[in-house]
Amino acid sequence: MVTKMKKLAIATLVGVNVLSASALAQTEIQWWHAMDGALNDWVVDLADGFNASQKDYKVVPVYKGNYDQSMTAGVAAVRSGNAPDILQVFEVGTASMIYADGVIKSVSEMMEENNMPLDIDAYIPAVASYYTAPNGKLLSLPFNSSTTVMYYNKDAFKKAGLDPEAPPKTWEEIRTATEALKASGSKCPMTTTWFGWTQLESFSSWHNVPVATKNNGFDGLDVELLLNSPLQVRHLENLSDMAKNGLFVYKGRADAGSPAFVSGECAITFGSSGAYSGIKRDAKFDFAETTLPYYDDVEGAPQNTVIGGATLWVLNGKPAENYKGVAKFFEYISQPKIAAQSHMRTGYLPVTKEAFEITEKTGFYDENPGADVPVEQMIRQATDNTRGIRLGNMLQIRTIMDEETEQVWTGKQTPKQALDNVVERGNALLKRFERTNSK
Repeated sequence: MVTKMKKLAIATLVGVNVLSASALAQTEIQWWHAMDGALNDWVVDLADGFNASQKDYKVVPVYKGNYDQSMTAGVAAVRSGNAPDILQVFEVGTASMIYADGVIKSVSEMMEENNMPLDIDAYIPAVASYYTAPNGKLLSLPFNSSTTVMYYNKDAFKKAGLDPEAPPKTWEEIRTATEALKASGSKCPMTTTWFGWTQLESFSSWHNVPVATKNNGFDGLDVELLLNSPLQVRHLENLSDMAKNGLFVYKGRADAGSPAFVSGECAITFGSSGAYSGIKRDAKFDFAETTLPYYDDVEGAPQNTVIGGATLWVLNGKPAENYKGVAKFFEYISQPKIAAQSHMRTGYLPVTKEAFEITEKTGFYDENPGADVPVEQMIRQATDNTRGIRLGNMLQIRTIMDEETEQVWTGKQTPKQALDNVVERGNALLKRFERTNSK
C-alpha cells in the first residue's frame, strides 16, 4: 500500500511539474492598448480567443490609458528599453512612428519572415493606403480603423416633429433640425467630440479641400497647413453663429461630448464610428448613425472621410520567437470571420473587403440601420485631398486647434483669427518636425 501511495505521489508530482514546464514554455506577448469600457472587453476577448486557439503563445493585453496616454507610455518604454511587443497607436501618431529610427518593425516584413504574408489588396483601399510605405510594405496592422459619423437621437427627433428616418444631409438641414430641437425643449440640440478631427480634418476631406500642402503631408516633410481657407472659415463662422443661438453646445476636448449625447442631453453629435458599441450599450433611447452633413453648394461634396482609429505597431528588438507569436496573433485577428465579428461588435470598420461581405450576408446592416455608413463613406474613390493626413507633431497640432477654436466660443476672437492662429502655430511645429527628421 505504501509503495502504491508513493508511486501515486511521484506521478502526481511529475504531472504538476510537466504542466508547470508547459506553462513556462509559453512565450508571452505584451500588447499595450488604449481601449476602455466595452472596447476593453472586446480586446480581452480577442486575446483570450487567440490564447485558447493554441498553446505556444500568450497575448497579454494591458490598458495604458487613452490614445494620448498610451502613446506617451509606449515612447517612454522604448527609451527605457522596456517596450511591449505590440503598441496600439492612433492615426495621428503615424508620422511620428514612421520617422522614429529603429523603433518599429514593419508588419509586412515580420509576417513574411514567419511565412505568413499579408495580402494588402484584401484590405479596404483607404485603410491600407494610409499605413503603407512607398515600397508597398504595410507598416502597421489595421485594427480599429474608424471614421467620423453623425449620431442622432431618434426619440428627440420625434419629439421635435422631425422624421427620425430622414436625418439631415446638409448643413442647411442641420440648422433647421437644431432649431426644431431647441423649440421642443432641447438645451443642447447639437454637440461634437474631437472637434479638430470632426469639424476641421474630416470636414475638409468630406468637401475635398486640403488640410495641408504636399498632399496632406504624404509627399514630404516640408509641409504647411491650409486650414484657414474660405470654406473652413465659413464653417467655423456657421458653428459660431449656431453656438450664439443655442443650437450648438461645445462640451470640451477629445471625447468630452460623448456623455452628453449618451445621457440624452444632446440630440446630435459627431464622432468616431467606433463609439457605436458604447452608445448601443449605454443609451436609453433609440439612436442611429448617418453620414456627415455638407454644404451642397460646394463642388464635389461630399467626397470621402479620412481614416481615424488606430493600428497595431510591432516594436523592434524582440526575440524571433516573440515575432512568430505576434505574427500568429495578427493572422488570427485578421481572419475574415473574426474581423467581421469585431466590426459588428464595435462599429469600427471591417478593414477587409471579405469581412464587409460576411457582415452584409448576416443581415447586420438591415437590423442596424446606419451601421454601414462608415464603410460607405470610406470606400468612395479617394483624392489627394482625402486619402488621409500624415503630419508630424499632429497630436500637438490638434491641441492647438482646440485652444484656438475655444476662443471663438467665448467670443475672444473671430473664426478667421482662430484659424489663422492654428495655421501659424501649427506651421511652426511642422517646421520643427522637418528639421528633426530630415536626413
